[in-house]
Amino acid sequence: MASGRDQGRVRPAAVAGRFYPGSPHQLRTTVDELLGRARIAPVAAPKAIIVPHAGYIYSGEVAATAFALLRPHADTITRVVPIGPAHYVPFRGLALPTMDVFETPLGIVPLARDAATVLADLAPVVRADAPHEPEHALEVELPFLQSVLRSFELVPLLTGDAAPEEVASVLDRLWGGPETLIVVSSDLSHFHDYEAARRLDAVTADFVERGDWASLGPDNACGYLAIAGLLIEMNRRGLGVQRLALANSGDTAGTRDRVVGYGAWITDAARNAS
Repeated sequence: MASGRDQGRVRPAAVAGRFYPGSPHQLRTTVDELLGRARIAPVAAPKAIIVPHAGYIYSGEVAATAFALLRPHADTITRVVPIGPAHYVPFRGLALPTMDVFETPLGIVPLARDAATVLADLAPVVRADAPHEPEHALEVELPFLQSVLRSFELVPLLTGDAAPEEVASVLDRLWGGPETLIVVSSDLSHFHDYEAARRLDAVTADFVERGDWASLGPDNACGYLAIAGLLIEMNRRGLGVQRLALANSGDTAGTRDRVVGYGAWITDAARNAS
């Protein structure tokens, strides 16, 4: 882990040049092009978005449909809670790093200094850097956030072996007001053929849109714990979600014999009682 004289302890970019361009100019251009292609309509400042985390050539267009909606709220959103699955390092609970900043080719983003204190009494939360150091799930969202927001701080969380209710308790503690945005990072189905993936992802989308967190599992989404935890809190607060996009790698840059699914959602003001 690198260290900067004025920055504190730095979590350097781990997947620049692989999941997204490593050149600052090329990365900025790529993100701006993806955001520019997103069709957007005015929305109130969202509490949360759900976005994929594959390489930009595969899932960038889907992710951009959610991130583009944040631009009008660039001055409102000052704290972002990105949460997603740990793919490389197993652990119990939710991992909050000890680093001071996260770095991408577009610059550094500070971590919220009060996060550890705010979460100190929640048993599922552990202070751990090892899961974060190689992880792509949160990193790939940062260049989008750096492109659509102005000044913001992070509370980055990775889920390990945890229960959805534990995730919900952490999100409840961090919920805040309009200044706080929760970014759930998750892909959907993995390595089915194109038509099978479309069917499974449609079922998953229905679970998400109905708030049916208990039906979600690892076959639906790699980040199902983060999605389920968010849905628990949204149900409790009377919120719903709006689908922005649903696709898979066979629609973008991949073959159709073995695909990964992607979806993007944004919070609605209220869920209809029915």
